[in-house]
Amino acid sequence: MQKSRVAIVKTSPATILTDYHKVMNLAGYQEVIDRKVDTALKINISWHFFYPGCSTTPWQLDGVIRAMKRDGYDPGLLHGCHNRTVVIDAHLGERENKQLPVVEAHGLRNIHLYEGDEEWVHIREAVGDLADRFLCLNEVYPQGFMIPRRFMGENIIHLPTVKTHVFTTMTGAMKNAFGGLLNEKRHWTHPVIHETLVDLLMIQKKIHRGIFAVMDGTFAGDGPGPRCMVPHEKNVLLASADQVAIDAVAAKLMGFDPLRDVKFIRLAHEAGLGCGDPREIECVGDEEAAREHWNFVGPYKRMTFASRMQHLIYWGWMKKPVEWSLKTILAPWAYLASVLYHDTFWYPTHQKLIRNILHSPWGRLFHHWEELALPPDDLETPGWTDIGRDPVELKGESLRSLKESFRILGLCLKEAPEFAARKRLRKARSKS
Repeated sequence: MQKSRVAIVKTSPATILTDYHKVMNLAGYQEVIDRKVDTALKINISWHFFYPGCSTTPWQLDGVIRAMKRDGYDPGLLHGCHNRTVVIDAHLGERENKQLPVVEAHGLRNIHLYEGDEEWVHIREAVGDLADRFLCLNEVYPQGFMIPRRFMGENIIHLPTVKTHVFTTMTGAMKNAFGGLLNEKRHWTHPVIHETLVDLLMIQKKIHRGIFAVMDGTFAGDGPGPRCMVPHEKNVLLASADQVAIDAVAAKLMGFDPLRDVKFIRLAHEAGLGCGDPREIECVGDEEAAREHWNFVGPYKRMTFASRMQHLIYWGWMKKPVEWSLKTILAPWAYLASVLYHDTFWYPTHQKLIRNILHSPWGRLFHHWEELALPPDDLETPGWTDIGRDPVELKGESLRSLKESFRILGLCLKEAPEFAARKRLRKARSKS
């Protein structure tokens, strides 16, 4: 049997665009991404604020688009794709992480799945009897759940970064489907998050024409991710059509045993949804990079107050007295608590981490992105030899993010599914 293939390439700002083209073709993306149908570029926004290693980078998105245009894909069939999370403002995030300027420069459609006339379809209509094989989603959602109709028959390219996660040890290609496929009340799945990711991969294999992942490890995050991490400059790119295999290789690079330490990888491997055993994965490209071992401490040794509380609520002694409230009209207390901790407290008080990383080559490129961005029809320039001067010291960022956090507090109440569902019901009744 042919081994699963994961491509890995070492990179730098001077070669980043060529390297994205190289890593995607080493992994054989043209064999799985049908050029005759729409392709969703599933952008990852793990935080609306810029934080290194947290969200899809502008050069990641730009590099993938340029690679596809260079290989003859019609940009009219490509679109940026965003989901909504109650505690994350995707519109702020695509601006702060400089993804929106990339999409606009290339003239792509920019789809926010929860807005406009986007249609959602019941899971049973979408996948039929496959739903009977779910590990957990039938128990979590006894009445079923909805998925975006546009995903059916469409290619998807996931754009995660290399980082750890307080719920799943690490997060990558498989976790990137979480927000897009579960439209509301995703937090209900947290107690069975590993099984959920396996169910979601089953769904993806059923509904998508082609699935591919391109993972950016220019920055990699260690610690209580996906937000409160310590960023590291690692200069690697990964790509694969096997979502399990690319997560396994990323986990191994970070220093984890994929089958022992990451339950969702083991479950997906055992279910035959991909290969999670590094011994059975063919790594192509930079063999020396594939042997790197970063010795990350992981998300559980230096947990934040917020991550400790989350673990107690979903798996610890607080599960019985507290978790029930997250499935009622009381649930928004948790959204408010998350924003207050991460946005109002943690981000403004950890600006030094961001200042330090902005003086790295990638940080300087990010800081000067707007002035250094290449024309969208330039498909030959390998990257950026000029990455701009060292950025000026950030002034007022703590105050600005503090003010922004108060706006997001109101937004997460407004967008809370417990309230939004009632508003939609009242609206529907008024029309009938």
